[in-house]
Amino acid sequence: MPRAEEAIVLVGGLGTRLRSVVADVPKPLASVAGRPFLAHLLDQLAASGLRRVILATGYMAEKIEQTIGARWADMDIAYSKEPEPLGTGGAIRLAAALLQGNGVHLANGDTFLRYDPSALERVVFATGAMLGIALARVHDVGRYGAVEVADGRVIAFREKGGHGPGLINAGSYFLTAAAVDGLPGDESAYSFESRVLLPSALAGEVAAMDDTRDFIDIGVPDDYARAQQLFGR
Repeated sequence: MPRAEEAIVLVGGLGTRLRSVVADVPKPLASVAGRPFLAHLLDQLAASGLRRVILATGYMAEKIEQTIGARWADMDIAYSKEPEPLGTGGAIRLAAALLQGNGVHLANGDTFLRYDPSALERVVFATGAMLGIALARVHDVGRYGAVEVADGRVIAFREKGGHGPGLINAGSYFLTAAAVDGLPGDESAYSFESRVLLPSALAGEVAAMDDTRDFIDIGVPDDYARAQQLFGR
């Protein structure tokens, strides 16, 4: 099975939770250890062997394009700009029209997770699933909501409010060509998580991988401060 060499990164959100700390740039460009947060994410994608990234932009799209440009390390950078807020699902579907290969990796531009994308891809094909998710292990799932796994597949997503250690959705995925082709096209704006991920998990079509580390979410000021330490080392 050919290895996918493309990724879609969602960088179009308004970033309202971080506005008190970073007001003049979109959240993915927030300065972390002297560089845009998105730069750290793109560095990891390049180091993992990916060769093309589509940035799904929206809010302050021009600033992201001016900062990142058309090349990053050894990767070509393309842009898919929302004409209006489309939700995560609509943004992915719009960006998917620019794909050149079969299958795609997917990441959120405000989260970071260190893992091997090709390993996630292998897990998906080994289980015969439609898509896969790289899960992060945290000390307390309360802020995020827990993910339940059985026999290498996601079987449930639990609402926020629980507590204790566990696995969470870190926003890092691999979609097979069939999953991309099956993205809903009957409405302009929708949530990938509720419209695609949840029903796919209930159908046993979501493979899980937890060989990951260094999860960070800069969506709130406390974690933004923690990111400075993580990348400043």
